[in-house]
Amino acid sequence: MSEFILETNGLTKEFKGFAAVSDVNLKVQRGHIHALIGPNGAGKTTVFNLLTKFLPPTAGTIRFDGRDVTHEAPAATARRGLVRSFQISATFPHLTVMENVRIGLQRKLGTEYHFWRSEKSLDVLNDKAMALLEAVDLASFADTVTAEMPYGRKRALEIATTLALEPKMMLLDEPTQGMGNEDISRVVDLIRKVSANRSILMVEHNLSVVANLCDRITVLTRGSVLAEGSYDEVSKDPSVLEAYVGSDDMNDAHH
Repeated sequence: MSEFILETNGLTKEFKGFAAVSDVNLKVQRGHIHALIGPNGAGKTTVFNLLTKFLPPTAGTIRFDGRDVTHEAPAATARRGLVRSFQISATFPHLTVMENVRIGLQRKLGTEYHFWRSEKSLDVLNDKAMALLEAVDLASFADTVTAEMPYGRKRALEIATTLALEPKMMLLDEPTQGMGNEDISRVVDLIRKVSANRSILMVEHNLSVVANLCDRITVLTRGSVLAEGSYDEVSKDPSVLEAYVGSDDMNDAHH
């Protein structure tokens, strides 16, 4: 088994001759929380879209868990355990928190559980759903209609519904975006907790979150890898600081 759960080689995506992502070689170590950072327009979202097969690459390869998945269908790669949290952030706003997690569990179980057939199989799902809600600190919200939950808690629910699919690796797209400090620290704790036994790749603007949470960091700028290393290494790199000039992100993280 390779120490890297995810590897891209020469990953490139061109739109009408413009390279949004250019020759990106990314290696995510098993069990690591790995961050993808960079100024706006650096290509971070495009990389995520390539990894999840929302977009086909112009060139390059993607290996996940030892297999070349470059040309695989999105659902097939997701079934291997590479899951992006927003793929199900289409939580159903008018259902309860519990019902949303149960739907995630049913998707994982596929057709094995025709839940309308027997009360018993529903109970199994209920127990599992409750355990997931406890894991993300939402047990007290089980019967709350999702739309009525605070924003930070909705993001926790997205993580719970992602966990229902038992991913080997989670892709988190700006998990703390739009949150206040209290929500941020709760979500950071949650990510740290769910990272046990799995790998995480996250795009994150908040660099103090990255500094706190991530084992390794890749800095993208204009679609290419500018630097990679620990937060300490990357944040002292003059070329990284220069790329962030005109944005206060790096300075903010140091305060």
